[in-house]
Amino acid sequence: MADSKIEINDLIKQLQDEDPKIRKQAADSLAEISNDESNNEIIEPLIVALKDENPQVRFKSAHALGNVGESAVEPLINMINEEEGEIRRYATFALKKIGSPSAVEYFINALDDEDWGVRKVAARSLGELGDKKALESLTKALDDEDWGVKLSVLRSLGDLGDEGAIDPIKKARRKEKDKDFKKAANKALKKIQSS
Repeated sequence: MADSKIEINDLIKQLQDEDPKIRKQAADSLAEISNDESNNEIIEPLIVALKDENPQVRFKSAHALGNVGESAVEPLINMINEEEGEIRRYATFALKKIGSPSAVEYFINALDDEDWGVRKVAARSLGELGDKKALESLTKALDDEDWGVKLSVLRSLGDLGDEGAIDPIKKARRKEKDKDFKKAANKALKKIQSS
């Protein structure tokens, strides 16, 4: 027990090392050892590491926060509300990995985020969480300007399996010229009809 506490403290210190490889390795190691006892200690240092200049450190920190679970949801949402740009994307990825129903409202609001990456992750998260209150927001997001976001929305609408998505998907399919989009729309419709 004492050894693991020392190890966690060492890893937290390494998150501030000058060498990005050491910071990345520290975040990676924290992802492996996160457990109920260490979670509260490592959340704040990992959230700070989401702002690291190195994208690999940010990614590994987001992965580690995703492993922490429910106790990281509120701090992540608070951070997202204060930050901009890529940091929001990494934090949203961490929330998706946690998969907490308590983040549904955040993901619904994030469908309107200015960052396409945040919108895409939010759309997929809503499908994975399967909360039908996301249906209306997801159907509106079928008009997103980003192709990848629209594909994520289609997959999520298929995952929700709600017949209320059938007409909006058909309408979006008629408007769209892209073959891959049409294929994804057909797949989503099949999934809904077989639910």
